[in-house]
Amino acid sequence: MSTTDVLLIGAGPAGLACAATILAHSDLSVVVLDAGHGPGGQYWRQPAPAAGPNALVPGELADLHHDQTTFAELLQEVQRGRAEGRLELRSEQHVWSLVPVGDGYAAHTVDRAGGPSRTAGSTTRARAVLVATGAYDRALPFPGWDLPGVMTVGGLQALLKAGGVAAGRRVAIGGTGPFLLPVAAGLARRGSTVVGVYEANRPTLWLREARAVARNPAKLGEGAGYAGTLIRHRVPVRTGRMIVAAHGTDRVEAVTVARLDRAGRPVVGSEHRLAVDAVGVGWGFTPQLDLAVTLGVDRRPDVAGTEVVAVDDLQRTSRPGVYAAGEVCGVGGAALAVAEGTLAGAAIVADLGRGAAPESLVRQGRRSVDRLRGFADAILRAHPVPAGWADRLEPQTVVCRCEEVSYAAVRAAIDERGAGDARQVKQLTRTGMGWCQGRVCGYAAGLLTCGAPGPAVERLVSAPVPLGALADAAAGSDD
Repeated sequence: MSTTDVLLIGAGPAGLACAATILAHSDLSVVVLDAGHGPGGQYWRQPAPAAGPNALVPGELADLHHDQTTFAELLQEVQRGRAEGRLELRSEQHVWSLVPVGDGYAAHTVDRAGGPSRTAGSTTRARAVLVATGAYDRALPFPGWDLPGVMTVGGLQALLKAGGVAAGRRVAIGGTGPFLLPVAAGLARRGSTVVGVYEANRPTLWLREARAVARNPAKLGEGAGYAGTLIRHRVPVRTGRMIVAAHGTDRVEAVTVARLDRAGRPVVGSEHRLAVDAVGVGWGFTPQLDLAVTLGVDRRPDVAGTEVVAVDDLQRTSRPGVYAAGEVCGVGGAALAVAEGTLAGAAIVADLGRGAAPESLVRQGRRSVDRLRGFADAILRAHPVPAGWADRLEPQTVVCRCEEVSYAAVRAAIDERGAGDARQVKQLTRTGMGWCQGRVCGYAAGLLTCGAPGPAVERLVSAPVPLGALADAAAGSDD
């Protein structure tokens, strides 16, 4: 067991910004735990270290990243902290439990750096904890979505950023939200033929969000850059359309796309079929709240009804000594996460009484959070899940891929046995009881039962834990 002043869970934009702020304005010791093989999170995801003639060299994938300057500045501060012995960065650490202990908190982790056969458990105690665990792709089922080659858009981007790998030669992108554009642009730059980007919503919804757009002109520039790439590569962008089915035998071979009416329902007779060998679909992101829920911190619904961590204007949660920043407070992108991480760092320094961040830094951070949170809320309003997303589901369509639960079984649980939320569907059909613990199917189950995402699920063990790692954690604890 190790101890530190501050424990940061997550080395993405929020975690790195928090670490840099603490290092710059205090003498506190910091431990950063992250599940990846290095800092950056999903947004600044870096290739795994490798050797050999085919290994990627630094900077080779720079065109797939945005705002590399900020990442370089934050990483420089973190490396300086490591060199001074004030910060310890532990990569490939999966935190499976976070609990209060004495006047602080204890994080139990599984160390996967040695590979599946060499996992070990450990415990880290700290006076203050930042939860910056990010978010994961939100998926919705459709006929054929379980075919090999059908992925989330986040999965497509992870392959690109982690290894420069394009998932297919002919790729269809569908769903809703601005995230579809950088994924399509990245694939096009890596030689894939993107047969189309199929955005379920129409741009007219943005007419209601003029104030948020005006306050964030840089977002327009970013979007224009992606649009320019798509134009150069002749990638068609079609709005008011949705991928309603994937087809194939051993893997995906084609998709069917349908036009949506103004109510968000597929129009009969509007379908057309396209040959593809890969598909990416995304309906936004769900905050990774496992650790926050276990701790019992207060939560609130975002403008789309998804639960997020409730924080004050300095990213403090309802539990003393626990702070949150980034996507767990509401999905809003890297710039917002950096601003929130900076505020959290300033609060930690002040609350532990070991320094003070400049008031100008705090004021600037608050203004940035307010402005960027407004834009994030505008995205949610302009890109809702269409009302008719489930209209083309077939009885045999798999809803829960882990437990192979069909749409017919889910509908029977709702219509015949009175299931009123995702938890009851889980009890009656095993939907959400598999390896992913409902992260893939839980959102759909909530929409099918009550038309809303539903409350975040408590998982006392938030990551798979080998028994040996549990034994290691118990041996290293004096609790």
